[in-house]
Formats: sequence, structure tokens, C-alpha cells
Amino acid sequence: MKKIRGVKQLWPGLLTLTLTLLAPSPLAGVAVAAPPIVAWTYTVRSGDTMAGIAARMGVSPPELARANGIDADAPLPPGTVLKRPDPGGMPSATARPPRRPPVPPRPSPTPRPAPTPRPLPELAPAHRPEAGTPHLIWPTSGAVVSRFAADVRGRPNNGIDLAAFAGMTVRAAAGGRVIFAGTEPERFGQLIVIDHGAGWATAYAYLGKVMVKQGETVRAGAPIARIGTSGEAKKPTLHFELRHDNVPRDPLPVLPIRL
Repeated sequence: MKKIRGVKQLWPGLLTLTLTLLAPSPLAGVAVAAPPIVAWTYTVRSGDTMAGIAARMGVSPPELARANGIDADAPLPPGTVLKRPDPGGMPSATARPPRRPPVPPRPSPTPRPAPTPRPLPELAPAHRPEAGTPHLIWPTSGAVVSRFAADVRGRPNNGIDLAAFAGMTVRAAAGGRVIFAGTEPERFGQLIVIDHGAGWATAYAYLGKVMVKQGETVRAGAPIARIGTSGEAKKPTLHFELRHDNVPRDPLPVLPIRL
């Protein structure tokens, strides 16, 4: 039961497939709840309710209703497409600060002695890696084209995107056990998820070729895939995520500094 529960906490959208592939399962014959919804849109099916869809998206029914301009108590006809509410405070890549009128120059003040330089402040605690965070290496070379929180189109981004060349090697960012290796049809295409223990996991998406199998143990730096353009990727790209207990974390502060 401990392994199964660890898998359920690791990744939205992979619960049903993971439970099916990890046989024999101690949960055989037990009804499994509907899987979480990881896509940014969802098409209503017969029997769905606003509360049920909101719970699977991890939001409240009023938030889901407001995001779609409907009444939270209104019936949901099958075929209705609902979009996920954008996280609050999400920065937009297209937003620009308002222009201000130019300020006329002021007379130069009387020169004063330069103050004693102060040391730079330490990194804010919110940006420090959490205790127990696995030591990560870069999964591939390439420029970071989309950072955590928002991608180049201003959409929420749960990881970072690296531009690369097709066929380049993708390596495990840390040692662990492969808990998913296959196709995620909603968005990520060819996808690998590695469990690093203590609730930590990394994911590698938009892959061109998967080179490991589910259940396989890999060491840090081991080749696991090749760069490609699967899923929603239009160019050779690696989408890389770090999560703890299914909550996305910014991987950049954990990855080594590249010169």
C-alpha cells in the first residue's frame, strides 16, 4: 500500500495508468476515484458535476464557474468545454508596465561622501531549496526558453522548457525509479516520470524517444530519452518539472549554475 499511495501523490493524470501497469495491485477490486484533470480544458461528460470537475482540477466550484462565466449551480450539458482557472498572481509574458511622463531633470545636489557598501542580502527563504530536495543535474543542454510560472505565451507553466536539437540525449536529473514511461495524450506527448523518494519526482516531456521502462531504476545522469517534438511541442524542446507531493516547484534554484 505504501508504494501505491506514493504513486498516487506524484503526478496528476497518471494515477489510472500507473495503477493498471503496476500488477499485481493490492487495490484490485476496489473502486478508484476519477483521476485528476491535468489538461487546461475539460469536455463535460454524462454524469459530471461542477463540484466533481472542480475537485479533480484542484480548484473550488465558484472559481471554476467564474473562469467560465457560468452559474456554479447551473446544469452542465455533456459536450460543454470548461477551462481551468488561471492561478492568481500569475505573471504574464506580454504584460508591460504603464508608461510614465518624463521627469524634468533636477539640479545636481551637493556631492556627499559615498556610503559604505553594504553586503548583498541573502537569498530570500522562499527561494531556497526545501529541506530534502534531491540534488539535481541539468537533464540536457540548451537555452531556457520558458521559465517556471509562465511560458512565452503567458500561460501558467509548472516547469521550465529547454530548446534543444532533435535527437539530443535526455538524462535523469537525479537517481530514482521510473514510475511512468509512455504517452500522455492530453499535452505532454512522450513522457517520463521518475520517483526520487520522500515525495519528490521529476518529469521529462515532449520527448522524441523513450529509452527506459516503467519500474526501472536509474542513476543520476543516466540516458533516459531523446529530444523530440511530441505532445504540444512545435520545435525540439524538453519540458522539465520538479514536484514535491504533487505540488510544482521551480527547478532553476535547485539546478547547478551554468556559465
